[in-house]
Amino acid sequence: MTYSASTIAAIATAPGRGGVGVIRLSGKNLLPLALALSGGKTPKPRMALYTDFLDEEGRAIDNGLLLYFAAPASFTGEDVIELQGHGGLVVMNMLLSRCLALGARLAEPGEFTKRAFLNNKLDLAQAESVADLIDASSQSAARMALRSLKGNFSNHIHQLVDNLINLRMLVEATLDFPEEEIDFLEAADARGKLARLREELDKVLAQATQGAILREGMNVVLVGAPNVGKSSLLNALAGDDIAIVTDIAGTTRDTVREQITLDGVPVHIVDTAGLRETDDVVEKIGIERSHKALQNADVALILIDPREGINEKTQAILASMPSGLKKIEVHNKADLTGQSVGRFVRETTNSTFHAENIDAYTNANTLIRLSAMRGEGLDLLKQELLNIIGWQGESEGLFLARTRHINALNVARDELENAAVNGYDNIELLAEHLRLAQESLNEITGEFSADDLLGVIFSRFCIGK
Repeated sequence: MTYSASTIAAIATAPGRGGVGVIRLSGKNLLPLALALSGGKTPKPRMALYTDFLDEEGRAIDNGLLLYFAAPASFTGEDVIELQGHGGLVVMNMLLSRCLALGARLAEPGEFTKRAFLNNKLDLAQAESVADLIDASSQSAARMALRSLKGNFSNHIHQLVDNLINLRMLVEATLDFPEEEIDFLEAADARGKLARLREELDKVLAQATQGAILREGMNVVLVGAPNVGKSSLLNALAGDDIAIVTDIAGTTRDTVREQITLDGVPVHIVDTAGLRETDDVVEKIGIERSHKALQNADVALILIDPREGINEKTQAILASMPSGLKKIEVHNKADLTGQSVGRFVRETTNSTFHAENIDAYTNANTLIRLSAMRGEGLDLLKQELLNIIGWQGESEGLFLARTRHINALNVARDELENAAVNGYDNIELLAEHLRLAQESLNEITGEFSADDLLGVIFSRFCIGK
């Protein structure tokens, strides 16, 4: 795997005004560039040099700190220079232009971290955690991203791979002695090693699944007939007047989005336009967007006014919802009906649905009765949302994971299952299942990665990182 060896430069701080601005450079043999910027002052590695930053005519562009990190003791594994000056947009651009005039080029998104990966300073899972730490939307997500950056997740994967390699060595050694293969594998406890390996992988998969929930969060859509209290519920969950609330049908004419955090898990809530037949052109567009939001949702909150129950409008909405979408039935306006708030679980005995429980039309497993206006029953709803996606709470052993990590772990698990079920009747087949399992695990840390995958991953980073 190769990459351009040219010197790259970028403004590493966020755009706009600030007390300090940072420009980062990475490449080979950067001391001449440092001398040109500082007017001949030689920086000592890993020590701050206070200096003027000079243009091509020797005039000061700015003054500040120049830090020089000699390869390989740097973030990228190459020579790295950081220029810390005043955080004005004009002065930062002037200083960046000077770096480009000295032979650097603008860095691509994520190129500094990509070079760190290619120079074995980080594995791929750690590199991804850099972006996850920057994008963390809660304190829990930030803590878990930092654990991944420090190698918590990677260490689990490396341990799995090491154990898998040891098992592969035993299996492949028998291929040269086929007449003794079964006795040899039994004596080496190959079945026991495989069973323990599967248990270890299942534990890592469970932890990664929790980490993926924290990273990805969940998309929740509020649906229901007009005037059932969707906007009131959104405002109550957000703790602010996000959506307009009136008694007029069609007040919400477009999707309204808000993010909240439940036990560290980001929850993206979409309040949809009341799904109904209408001749209003603008409202029609909002309803179309509501249907699109449903297609991307993890959970749908089906709001019902208990005074009306499941009317024809609500039945039509339910019929249009994607199959397999998780649902929670919510009876709002308990303050108007005089009913007590509470959580009710679907009764399935003899396919009956008790009056106090969930209506058969919704096909939901849980009903939450609440009052959005008074804020009563909201905690029950929040806990049910966490339950429905399987969130078990943050713990010290968790680390942030991505969907691609979960997919790779699932593939490895399937290969190990195939090895346990079918492999011992054919040693060559057993060896192949184990090889494919290791290949899948190696995709997580980058020991085996396609170039196009790397391009997708690092292109989503911010400039200067």
